[in-house]
Amino acid sequence: MQPQANRQVKPKRPRSLRRWLIPVLGYSAVVLGLAWFFELQATTTVIFVRHADTDTTMAQGGDPPLNARGRARAEMLADFLQDVDVVAGVDAIYASKARRTQETAAPLAKRLGLTVAIDDPYDVEGFMSRVLRKHKGEVILIVTHGDAIASLVAELHGSKRLPPNKPDEYDNLYVVTIPWFGKVKTLRLHYGLVRPSPEFSGGPTFAAPR
Repeated sequence: MQPQANRQVKPKRPRSLRRWLIPVLGYSAVVLGLAWFFELQATTTVIFVRHADTDTTMAQGGDPPLNARGRARAEMLADFLQDVDVVAGVDAIYASKARRTQETAAPLAKRLGLTVAIDDPYDVEGFMSRVLRKHKGEVILIVTHGDAIASLVAELHGSKRLPPNKPDEYDNLYVVTIPWFGKVKTLRLHYGLVRPSPEFSGGPTFAAPR
């Protein structure tokens, strides 16, 4: 039997090309998988602040609103936090059922187009569990009461040595960063003071942030 002279032989893909494609595709799959994993495990940032000023004579009972100084301080808080994240800012805002915490949170919520969520800061474990589950990888502001902040920070494994808030101390701001891996860190900042002006008794004036 004579071989067919016109028989076409299908060229084979060089093995070297296959050897090159397989690791490249594998590497790409690993990179995409890691990117997806780290996105899911992004750092969560929780910011705690005490409500702004109220009249001490009214604060002993009932549900007092902010006074003039407190309303000015709430606006200063909004100035301070409006662009705290260079990408998207604060993602969620929480307050207690108390009028003073909600009024403190209101200016920032209005600027960012957010609804203030209401929760119980004294349900420490449950509250923090709900926040972390719902807002993983986001920036959350919690406006609460001076006597609740230390317990909430400790529940997130933040610092357990926070100094107590003085009765007239409203400008402390605590930032707790919770990475997917590594140590939780706590920062204490001051977002500004509002002092009465001796020349103008009609309302508060702003002092430079310290």
